[in-house]
Amino acid sequence: MTFDWILTAAGFGVGFLVGLTGVGGGSLMTPLLIFVFKVEPAVAVGTDLLFAAVTKTGGIWAHARRKTIEWRIAGLLALGSVPTALITIYVIGQIGTGNALIEEFITHGLGIALILTAASILFKSKMHQFGDGLRQRYPSLRSYRDGVTVLAGVLLGVLVPISSVGAGALGAAILMFLYPRIPTIRIVGTDIAHAVPLTAVAGLGHLQLGTVNTDLLVALLIGSLPGIYFGSHLGTVVPDRIMRPILASILVVIGIKFALIN
Repeated sequence: MTFDWILTAAGFGVGFLVGLTGVGGGSLMTPLLIFVFKVEPAVAVGTDLLFAAVTKTGGIWAHARRKTIEWRIAGLLALGSVPTALITIYVIGQIGTGNALIEEFITHGLGIALILTAASILFKSKMHQFGDGLRQRYPSLRSYRDGVTVLAGVLLGVLVPISSVGAGALGAAILMFLYPRIPTIRIVGTDIAHAVPLTAVAGLGHLQLGTVNTDLLVALLIGSLPGIYFGSHLGTVVPDRIMRPILASILVVIGIKFALIN
């Protein structure tokens, strides 16, 4: 493929930012592929979904070893997200990935997902506090939590296949709101345990539709894996309070641009 080394460098840069901030790669990779490398939206989303599934798989292994995954909660999310993702992929396939309506649906969906992700980055602690306040004031709401968790999975099951965004930062913010008493490390582990099967199912669905570029995927992975490694180590040096507002602002600008595309 032409410009392999540029794609690998892009993969390294995105992987570095993912390791540095903990924000899902889809929030960064998909817009980069569409705007900079002029990849068709459906192909950018499909390729990035498998990219996310591969890069996050090691995270499941690491968190499982440390026993920082709430498997029951991940299962509830998957109960809503995986079937919905399959339905979403089916609908996209029936309409046709080359259809202008689908391209508009993907770009607008990506814009909405990016704005929601930016909000979750900026207001994650506020959502956590709000969720904790509701839990204390209305303890009876706890009986509805399992159902709401499944519904949250349904939302992610729609957003992720059409935008490749949402399984990371947005999923973690939802879990922090619904389960404010669970330690952050377990929220992260549970979010990853849910994100991998969701992105894998959605990505394989896109592969079946022919909207995955395997050469592009390999080039990105070659750069991203070492990028994540170096970024995660530097993440202890760069203050979170500086990185997150900057990243959220960038995502809002990109999200608005996608949402307003005609």
